[in-house]
Amino acid sequence: MFMTLSTKRPRAPRAAHEAPQAPRAPQATQPTHEAPRAPRAMRAMRAAVLATLLSLMLVLLAACSGTAAPPDSPSTGAEGGTGTGTGTDSGSGSAAAPSDNEVIIYASAEEYRIEYWQQRLDEALPEYEITIEYLPTGNLAARLQAEGAQTPCDIIGELDYGYLGGMTDQLADLSALDTSAYLPDLLPDSHTYLPMYRNGGCIAVNTSVLQAKGLPVPHSYEDLLDPQYKGLISMPNPKTSGTGYMFLKSLVNAWGEEEAFAYFDQLAPNILQFTESGSGPVNALIQGEVAIGLAMTGQAVVEINEGAPLDILYFEEGSPFSLYGVAVIKGRLEDPAVAAVLDFFNNTLIYEDKERFFPEKIYTDVDIEMENFPVGIVYADMSDNTPEERERLLGIWQY
Repeated sequence: MFMTLSTKRPRAPRAAHEAPQAPRAPQATQPTHEAPRAPRAMRAMRAAVLATLLSLMLVLLAACSGTAAPPDSPSTGAEGGTGTGTGTDSGSGSAAAPSDNEVIIYASAEEYRIEYWQQRLDEALPEYEITIEYLPTGNLAARLQAEGAQTPCDIIGELDYGYLGGMTDQLADLSALDTSAYLPDLLPDSHTYLPMYRNGGCIAVNTSVLQAKGLPVPHSYEDLLDPQYKGLISMPNPKTSGTGYMFLKSLVNAWGEEEAFAYFDQLAPNILQFTESGSGPVNALIQGEVAIGLAMTGQAVVEINEGAPLDILYFEEGSPFSLYGVAVIKGRLEDPAVAAVLDFFNNTLIYEDKERFFPEKIYTDVDIEMENFPVGIVYADMSDNTPEERERLLGIWQY
């Protein structure tokens, strides 16, 4: 089976909030009470220590120079603080505690999606200070594991199911939420994360680069081994990218482990770069750095709709895919700000993200269409996609 999607004319820009609400959008209920969170106090303590050290440095500098601070400059008078109107009246010079309205989100999503999320969150919830921090999939999972319960992260805005399934003891129970709108097989038995999107993979090609170099369009994974493509292929690194891992896992399932790893050993000389993130290959394609990318279908379609000369191909083994979810760190749902942000994801933002970027099906009664998005996709076998299997396979990966 070989399928291609040709580049079409770019569509006109869409109005900022043209999307309707998803039919049968899941409604949030009051979250269950959990233990109070610790990180706010820890950040406050660190801020206090830094403020005290800064104050001591200013005093020492003033003493060394034999001059006093100007009347309008920050000072450390008897009432404490820094004289800017934001200090406390404790007399200790410590900084004010971080606002309880602060919410920190870790996400492995692409830059353009994070920008949209930030815009919508700021518009819908202006009373909260919401920060989204990007990390590639593997790095995000490793950081959460290293930080443990004391992580500053409140909400995991997007992470591969394979990782989320291995950290359920760190995640809040979301069983109080109405999740009836989602496909039942996408909901974990642990009730600790919600489906964010289905990330399908494809082989994307830059037709202009292929034509300029007089190269044929590949029709199979075996074709990619041809030396004529040396240095013209980009693939995400499975160790840092969920997209890279899904390509590896799909071929392990299709061909067997030994044959799949032997294939990537042969493919490696043709790879210009194993990129850190899943968006890397499409970024390289639109820059004309490579001709072929093991890519995310949704990202490729977004670029096609912007006029990029890309085609989307599917080989006989089918489209690899991975599932990404939204979760909350255990102990954080008691915070009204965190609960409000989760509700906005569940009721609004997940649907809007599907409508604009990744329309592959996650809702029971809703089918979302996107211009130039392939239809009738045949998906690869992604069975046995457990955290243990991922760890084992990545232990073998050498690139």
